[in-house]
Amino acid sequence: MNATVREWISKAEGDYATAERELCATGTPNLDAVCFHAEQCIEKLMKALLIHRGVTPPRSHDLVALDRLLAPVCPGWSWPMEELRLLTRAAVDFRYPGDSADQTEASESFEIATRMRAKLRSPLDCPATDAALRGVQAPPTQLVATACFSCRGFVALGP
Repeated sequence: MNATVREWISKAEGDYATAERELCATGTPNLDAVCFHAEQCIEKLMKALLIHRGVTPPRSHDLVALDRLLAPVCPGWSWPMEELRLLTRAAVDFRYPGDSADQTEASESFEIATRMRAKLRSPLDCPATDAALRGVQAPPTQLVATACFSCRGFVALGP
């Protein structure tokens, strides 16, 4: 893995940590930021994987377009288009006045990002989970809940 790919991954992990921290925040979490940083994490991991596979990614924030570039160079790669569109829309729409994310939209964005992150990190030879990075055992409900290390609890992401 080259330095550019490592930097993309590092930036993606920063976005993921920010989304997680905001989702776990007590008081008034910035739910718009959860959606934005969830999308940014995935966009950056998709670009890291493209670079890792020898493809120069476009300067685009469209996850559907990035998905179309990944499919030919990553055997077995596929992701539901509706989830890609949801993340893309949530990152853009909630950045401006007139529309704000609610708890459900923020949780859904983070849950999609959590699943996508695991799948995108695997071919990049990254540990599969935060728990692996921290040397702790992952919770058995990994796909429906994620550990919130900043608040030392768990955030339910759905059934």
